[in-house]
Amino acid sequence: MKKRIGHYLIILVIVIVANFFIPRLLPGSPIKTLIGEDTGQMTAEEKMGILDSYHLNDPITVQFGYYIKDLFSDDWGLSFSKRQPIKDLLKSAAGWTLLLSSVSMFFSIVIGCCLGAHSARKRKTKSDLNLILGTTFLSSIPPFWVAILLLAVFGAQLRWFPTYGAYSMWSDKQGLAYVLDVSYHLVLPVLALVLTSLLPYFTTTRYSVLKIINEDYIKMAKIRGVPDHTINVRYVMHNAIIPVFTMVMLDVGYLLSGSILIETVFSYPGLGVLMRDAVTARDYPLIQYTFLISSVLTIIALFLADLCYRKLDPSLEGADEK
Repeated sequence: MKKRIGHYLIILVIVIVANFFIPRLLPGSPIKTLIGEDTGQMTAEEKMGILDSYHLNDPITVQFGYYIKDLFSDDWGLSFSKRQPIKDLLKSAAGWTLLLSSVSMFFSIVIGCCLGAHSARKRKTKSDLNLILGTTFLSSIPPFWVAILLLAVFGAQLRWFPTYGAYSMWSDKQGLAYVLDVSYHLVLPVLALVLTSLLPYFTTTRYSVLKIINEDYIKMAKIRGVPDHTINVRYVMHNAIIPVFTMVMLDVGYLLSGSILIETVFSYPGLGVLMRDAVTARDYPLIQYTFLISSVLTIIALFLADLCYRKLDPSLEGADEK
């Protein structure tokens, strides 16, 4: 286990370093965001003075030193474009992204596994073929295209669901009313993510169930008269769920990155919209910390999924020690 933790720490160090250099490789300069429309009226010396105040004229090594210093302090500075503390912006955005990603992953796993198990039990039938074709087709469509279609049909045309935001603006809803309002705004973004992420869970569960239902202990359980419900839950699904956890580990990063694209379509106030605004404004500090938080959340989610997977299959602990 110590070896695994070491691997995650190495990845974290690489992410921290990359998050500093990647924004500075983008074309353009933050000078227009910092100064505004008066850029053309300022002299070169005045522009340099503004950049100096944010250490943007210092050597890259000096800027990296300030970056590391601020990273491990309580003050991550102000956003150039938002004129607000970066920590406050990230705290709010990360919460909305985690809500969207976790709800989407829950429904993707549950629906994908149920459809996969049903398809396996109905193998070589029309129902099985329809499920395979349907999930494969949906997974081939980019998530943002599905999001745009859902937004156009159910949001703009039918007006069944909100077209933007995470909650109703200019409302003072509290308690259960607020929860229902947030859930109402979640429907279309979650649906877009779920529809495009079913295939891995569907195919993995289908293959696992097909393999397990032909095992000798399943046949013996049927001979002993064990109820079908008990066989399906305690014998089949309990063993079929282990490979699914492998897909969870691989899919965590996809869902977080996919949710960022979906957020921009629905103007959902998560890390995706914050990252888009930061890149547009060349807001280096906000770009750095937004990418950093997204990457750290992905690493933590992968680590937790790894731990859960090893609890389900303890033999992996012994493999790490070898």
